[in-house]
Amino acid sequence: MNNMAEIAEAIKRSQNVLICGHITPDGDSLGSILALGLSLEKLGKKVTMAGPDPVPAIYDFLPGASRFRTGSPPEDKFDTLIVLDCSVPERLGEGYRELLERDLVVINIDHHAGSVSFGTYRYVDRLTASVGEIIFELLDMLGIEITLEAAICLYTAIVTDTGSFQFENTTPDTHRRVARLLEIGVPAARINVKLYEEKPRESVLLLGAALNTLSFSPCGKVCWMTVDRELIKKSGAEDEHTEGLVNYARSIRGVLVGLLFHEISENKYKISFRSKEPLDVNKIAAVFGGGGHSKAAGCVLQGDLREIQEKVVAAALSAIGGNGL
Repeated sequence: MNNMAEIAEAIKRSQNVLICGHITPDGDSLGSILALGLSLEKLGKKVTMAGPDPVPAIYDFLPGASRFRTGSPPEDKFDTLIVLDCSVPERLGEGYRELLERDLVVINIDHHAGSVSFGTYRYVDRLTASVGEIIFELLDMLGIEITLEAAICLYTAIVTDTGSFQFENTTPDTHRRVARLLEIGVPAARINVKLYEEKPRESVLLLGAALNTLSFSPCGKVCWMTVDRELIKKSGAEDEHTEGLVNYARSIRGVLVGLLFHEISENKYKISFRSKEPLDVNKIAAVFGGGGHSKAAGCVLQGDLREIQEKVVAAALSAIGGNGL
């Protein structure tokens, strides 16, 4: 693994840069991409910010969001690909994953415990709460002054990946970095309203429907919700509106593991894991080819929903010393 100075030098040598993150981008992925992209332009770099999936409506307010290109990778002749917040190549999505095979300098920056080694240069800090914090430090090392626009993106990256500073990954350094962003002029209260108090009607309708699917293991320590294609259709919602639903399962008293089974296509399910102390759901997700953080992870499985739920819930119960369904 490379150090931050080596990453900074590789970026300084770049000219035409493509910056991307993982499929179904979240606040940390998008905020980090936009902050880095807008900042590298200050160094005279030609920058393209892109990904296979569109920007969720909740993040439309981010500076530079309108420039985020979606769909297949752009055909420009890039010399450098910077991958942010993506633990495994598969999470780049079709098209972008193939870019790793081209004659490009690939810089991989991440903070997930289950990260797979890929890229010409690789920097992973598993003790950092968000990639946004890593980008904060990288901009300092590059000698780039953080503008208000970049600061707004970085604040969004950090606040979303720390659960509004509630998760245990929040450190004193997290607060110090955020303090500097606030000093730059980040309107934290307004951003928090955008993120948490302006939910689309469809999102709330989907939440109500999802809560009706709540199920519990006999011991009460595992709780799960199910959102299939029909439920999304009836609610008038989009896949992006499932973000955060799993936290309602985890928030119930006595529950150690919250799960969300989200049907992303016919018989294909994204499973989100959330946990309280002392369980490491990253290890459970890894059993099914996924990964993430100790308290937040995920995987994708295809097959019969009932069979998938039985296997996943059983693995969660095994991890906490419980019994079967």
